[in-house]
Order: sequence, then C-alpha cells, then structure tokens
Amino acid sequence: MIQCSDVINLLLATTNPGKLAEVQAFLKNYPLRILSLKDIVDAPQVVEDGRTFEENALKKARTLAEFSGLMTLADDSGLEVDALNGAPGVYSARYAGPEGDDERNNAKLLRELAQVPEEKRTARFVCALAFYAPGVSRAKSWTVRESCEGRIAFALKGANRFGYDPLFFYPPFGKTFGEIDRGTKASVSHRGKAVRKFAEILPLLIDLTAKP
Repeated sequence: MIQCSDVINLLLATTNPGKLAEVQAFLKNYPLRILSLKDIVDAPQVVEDGRTFEENALKKARTLAEFSGLMTLADDSGLEVDALNGAPGVYSARYAGPEGDDERNNAKLLRELAQVPEEKRTARFVCALAFYAPGVSRAKSWTVRESCEGRIAFALKGANRFGYDPLFFYPPFGKTFGEIDRGTKASVSHRGKAVRKFAEILPLLIDLTAKP
C-alpha cells in the first residue's frame, strides 16, 4: 500500500485551474503531488477524435503519460440531451462549431430545443475518467464513467457561466448548476462522482503499477 512518506507525482491532463482545484480537493488525503499541463514543457495537443467519452479520455491519458513519463489522469465530459438523440455528446465543447465558446454553444442548444416541452428536455452530464501508467506491464490503464441526470432549462440562470451549467437544471436542488457553488456541485456532479471512484481505487492502482 501507499506509504505516507511516499510522494507520488500525478499529472492531471488539463490547464483548467477550476478542474485542477476540484481534483486536488478530492485527493487531498493522499500523498500526491498533482501537476497540470502547465507544469509540462511542450506538452502535445491531443486531438479528441474518439466516438465515446471513454476513448477520448484514454487517448489523452495515454498520450500525455507516455510523453511525460508520469502517471496521468484525464477526463472527457459533455452533455447528452435525449431530445437531440444524445447530442451534443462528445462534441459538447465545439457544438456551435470549431471556434465555438460557451455562449455560442448554449445559444445553439436553446435554439435546438425551442419547441421541446419541459418534460422532454431530459439530459445528463457525463464524465469519463481515465488513468494511465507508462512503462509498466500490468494495470496500465483504468477508466470509469459517471453521469448526473437533469434537464435543460428554458433560459440561462446563475452567475456560474461555465459550460452548460447555467442551462442544466438539477431537480433535487431546484436550481441550475449555474446557481450553486463549486463545492455543492462537486458533491453531485458527474466529474465529482468519477473522481470519488478514482480516489477509492487509487491505492490499488498505484500498488499494482509499482509491481514488475
């Protein structure tokens, strides 16, 4: 098992400070030094061309682990809307086009659902998390998929304008994700669930990757 004196480097495949802070909070009780892509010189850009969130997450984790030589954790996440047959899905970040941003993506989503009634606006946030350990012969990779169910609101609500949060209405809270604080959101979100599951199995993953 991991010893308290052992400090292990773990690369988180992101430059997003919010995502880094969220993962650090979940893993604060482990002897980890969590790095981001800002700590890696000339880190390669990974083209997310997979058909699933899992494929994209594992591709990022594997590419960056092999480049850096560090155990790497990567995610791919997005929004699936039932009335749109699962769209935007893996294209969530670029739903309004290659240069799409949050404002344009949300505007397009509202247009696409303009004639859809409330009861048919069901949707979910999905997060696929992938761990990859370079240079080992066993327990090289691990993936998990988690989701959070809700529905799409008719208008943007809340000060948090990250991604689709101001449009994602979470029934148990009676609010959109844009209206709740980061800590509360992390307690129920797709990414929060995935990182908690990773935290549970992390000691075993590290022990296995340490063996020849």
